[in-house]
Amino acid sequence: MLAAVGSLLRLRSGCIPRCAPGAPPETSRRPVASLRPRGLPQYSSGGAPGGSEPQGSGRVHRVPAEHKPSQFDKKILLWTGRFKAMEEIPRIPPEMIDAARNKARVKACYIMIGLTIIACFAVIASAKRAAERHESLTSWNLAKKAKWREEAALAAQAKAK
Repeated sequence: MLAAVGSLLRLRSGCIPRCAPGAPPETSRRPVASLRPRGLPQYSSGGAPGGSEPQGSGRVHRVPAEHKPSQFDKKILLWTGRFKAMEEIPRIPPEMIDAARNKARVKACYIMIGLTIIACFAVIASAKRAAERHESLTSWNLAKKAKWREEAALAAQAKAK
């Protein structure tokens, strides 16, 4: 039922606690093998299938508190303003790298938005200049097709000779 591991209490597989508060847990132990779906693997608290680890192992997986940033991470940390020079970047927590990446992502999006707006104004200006010269896509298309017809006629005459 409940196994005391250090200061933690763990529920053993196959048992459901059914006792009054304050009563010893051994008084009411009921197996639950029929409640578990058949054919599914049963995992222990350590995460390994089939209960291959002993129950009292209590291994804890921890994220390292410090991380040595790569060259790309260092460039991101500099670009986002976390540090002034590459040489002064120490081992840092992963949360700081994640925050710097998010800030860099937002800056890149703002830059792309700005470039898109500038490109829109450039297209508008060039379209106005083309309209002043009486140029349009229709006239360009008609001129191109006329040129192709002339080339096709010249090729047909050369072939006929």
